[in-house]
Amino acid sequence: MKALVWHGEGDIRLDTVDDPSILDPNDAIVRITRSAICGTDLHFIRGTMSGMKEGTILGHEAVGEVTAVGAAVRRFAPGDRVVVSSTMSCGVCWQCRAGHTAQCDIANPNGPQAGTCFFGGPQTTGPVNGLQAEYARIPYASNTLTALPDNVSDEQAILLSDIFPTAWFGAQLAGIRRGDTVAVYGAGVVGQFAVASAFRQGASRVFAVDGVETRLVQALDQNADVINFNREDPVQALMDATQGIGVDAVIDAVGVDAQRPSSGPAAADSEQQAEMFAQEVAEVAPKTNVQGENWVPGNAPSQVSQWSVQTVRKYGRIGIIGVYSPQMMSYPIGQAMNKNLTIRMGNCDHRSVTPPLLDLVASGVFDPTKFITQHEPITDVVDAYLTFDRREEGWLKTVLTTS
Repeated sequence: MKALVWHGEGDIRLDTVDDPSILDPNDAIVRITRSAICGTDLHFIRGTMSGMKEGTILGHEAVGEVTAVGAAVRRFAPGDRVVVSSTMSCGVCWQCRAGHTAQCDIANPNGPQAGTCFFGGPQTTGPVNGLQAEYARIPYASNTLTALPDNVSDEQAILLSDIFPTAWFGAQLAGIRRGDTVAVYGAGVVGQFAVASAFRQGASRVFAVDGVETRLVQALDQNADVINFNREDPVQALMDATQGIGVDAVIDAVGVDAQRPSSGPAAADSEQQAEMFAQEVAEVAPKTNVQGENWVPGNAPSQVSQWSVQTVRKYGRIGIIGVYSPQMMSYPIGQAMNKNLTIRMGNCDHRSVTPPLLDLVASGVFDPTKFITQHEPITDVVDAYLTFDRREEGWLKTVLTTS
């Protein structure tokens, strides 16, 4: 079968690999009909999330059809349409029974202290081959798969594999309450869904902060207030908009590949921190393979962390869903403590978050497909990655088809 394979930083290839097979009674095999490219995948290629094993198939978002199941899989049968959760979970340990499925004690083969097990990630997350392929093996299929109703299309369902649930989870981490003002840092596809999620969870006003104009236009279409950090200082803008108080809650949808302002009034302050940011980049990305404009790590890993703490009000709340690697050690903890902030973070508990969102889509209340901007066949996946990686205008979410 065809699959996108990681061979090293800056080196991904569409290879012909062996078809997956049942290795455990809890496994299922899924024929992938839709996959997608996520910003998290870029961390592994840029080098800002180290520890990848050569030969790992990338990708953690998929929709497809079950073709085979192990003896212990009772809920699914060949022919069932399913959405694959990006994180795997056994469904029976204490964490899973509590709904904390991202921290399943059983799924990660590195042991119960290893944390989240997800598709297409580094050694610490499994590794488990990913979903940017024609077929995939799904461990713990009974809990990792969710059945799709007939009235939910593959196009709708692919955004339920990771993006929509992660954004919803981010709003939950930020403790959104009715009437809240909320700042969403990052207006990529997760940020767009975070804007939608914040409004649906009760926010009265949502600010979207980014440096890419087309992303901000899309956020504006959702009735968000938009702030381009390359044109104005986001800290000053948010303080002006909240009478100097700060927003009630922040959602960090950027993570370790944050970019510092390249122009505007905020650029001078970031320039003063250039040396510190460079040290952070060396810390989180000890090995890179920059090729022209491609595979360039973000130049300010802690920029959004700083802005988040500076712009949330005293006793405010921060939810972090942007990915930070274990090597990231910088955070303005002293400023956060001085403001009595509540900071929550982590990987989405997909199996407990996704089903209610699937109901929203199935009922016609919310259609996520407006955030898909590109459709590409898996044969063109490498070129799609190159364009997406360069943060080009108009590239928000790329869906891959396998047939």
